[in-house]
Amino acid sequence: MTTLKIGLFGVGHLGKIHLSQLSTMLNVEVTGFYDPSDKNASGVHELYPQLRRYESAEELIMAVDAIDIVAPTTLHFELCQLAIRNGKHVFVEKPMTNTIDEGKTLVKLVEEANIKFQVGHVERFNPAFLALKGYDLKPMFIEVHRLAEFNPRGTDVSVILDLMIHDIDIVLSIVKSSISRISASGVAVMSDTPDIANVRIEFHNGCVANLTSSRISLKKCVRCACSRKTPI
Repeated sequence: MTTLKIGLFGVGHLGKIHLSQLSTMLNVEVTGFYDPSDKNASGVHELYPQLRRYESAEELIMAVDAIDIVAPTTLHFELCQLAIRNGKHVFVEKPMTNTIDEGKTLVKLVEEANIKFQVGHVERFNPAFLALKGYDLKPMFIEVHRLAEFNPRGTDVSVILDLMIHDIDIVLSIVKSSISRISASGVAVMSDTPDIANVRIEFHNGCVANLTSSRISLKKCVRCACSRKTPI
């Protein structure tokens, strides 16, 4: 079987986790990484002294078959676009892009390039969620609280793109109806973007989802409740 050469973009806290996982995979070779931070690069070389640090994004992209992007969200669009235009497969951490227009542009580019493209929505692979696949779910009310302690990492985007995006993704995958109305409010407390937010999503079939996310909580907590017309 052919070995897949992968380039890693971003080797901060989460990037090092990606590197650790990639290093255990069969038929996968981490060719090198790109990160402008000397501190991040030094931390990687302590664990993987032979791993090459590339001097430019373009150089790394041209040396691999696929790239794994764990860089700040504001860089996702630029890196994804560069990789796609060079025919490289892409795995990018969520959120895919910083804006809807950027996301639509990438979808179009992926279709034209016919490459593999995946976003790191890890909650789709949560065993608890996967266990529900065999049931005909018809939820009518969903309540979700996702709370986390403050961490400066990830504050380049709002708490909606940082945390709530997981719950939005799951809700849209299990509610088989289009959205009729969205009400939302958020407050910036510790950063320049909302750190706590509440969103109410109403669907044409009558289902209502009430989502609350905070990254300024005193402790980490994830709770979810779901009501349907008839019990499972």
